Amino acid sequence: MTTSLAAILEATRARVHLLRRDRPELERAAAAAPQAPAWSTAFGGAGVALIAEVKRRSPSAGGIAPKLDAAGHARGYVAGGAAAVSVLTEGPHFGGALEDLTAVRRAVAVPLLRKDFIIDPLQLYESRAAGASAVLLIARVLEPALLRALSALAQELGLARLVEVHAPEELAGALALDPETVGVNCRDLTTFMVRPERAAPVLAAIPPGVVAVAESGIATRADVERVAAWGADAILVGTALARATDPALAVRGLVGVPRAGRSGMTPRRGGPST
Repeated sequence: MTTSLAAILEATRARVHLLRRDRPELERAAAAAPQAPAWSTAFGGAGVALIAEVKRRSPSAGGIAPKLDAAGHARGYVAGGAAAVSVLTEGPHFGGALEDLTAVRRAVAVPLLRKDFIIDPLQLYESRAAGASAVLLIARVLEPALLRALSALAQELGLARLVEVHAPEELAGALALDPETVGVNCRDLTTFMVRPERAAPVLAAIPPGVVAVAESGIATRADVERVAAWGADAILVGTALARATDPALAVRGLVGVPRAGRSGMTPRRGGPST
């Protein structure tokens, strides 16, 4: 499967355009939605928290689990000890749908991350209405002013933010948003290649009080131990878990790794209030 970031964003823009006619309904649905479980409850323990992802395919891996049952897999993740579930809702390139998020919200009680290419406020209203606790905001694909605007609206709607960065130079802009969580993705969005070592200095630079999440390239317990040593408080794992025929067993193999903390930081029992 070959694609590009530009193609993904083009498809996203086309979908958002179709949403515009539904704006009043989306805003009403978001306002009426029950409060989702707090994102902060997933973090703050002594171990590296696992955000387990529901996904069917990806540009880099192709088909992963084309017939994956989102709700059933999520229940397995939680049974195995996942602290939160990420639901990939992008359709053309990842095989997801917003309905997956709704189904997972009905199936499990842990916090949920809506993982998608969020480029418009309408997607935030969608996320809130579908039961998300948090949304992914990718610094690389958003102009600074739009990133700030989406971050502010997410807060207004009661959505926590996982602000994703890919390089050290993106970190200052992400931290200026005062995010609950910063994700460090070692996958190059141009080539989709994974270089885990690129995450090390970025994770180490995230200050105390912000949850640092290592993303991509994590499949084994040794991988978890490596990013923990670099300062990760949490990990987001997709492909390795989505492929698992026994998701609970796969999760158990990754949880329980102690947090090492970062410079001047000790593991906390509490977390950010959002």
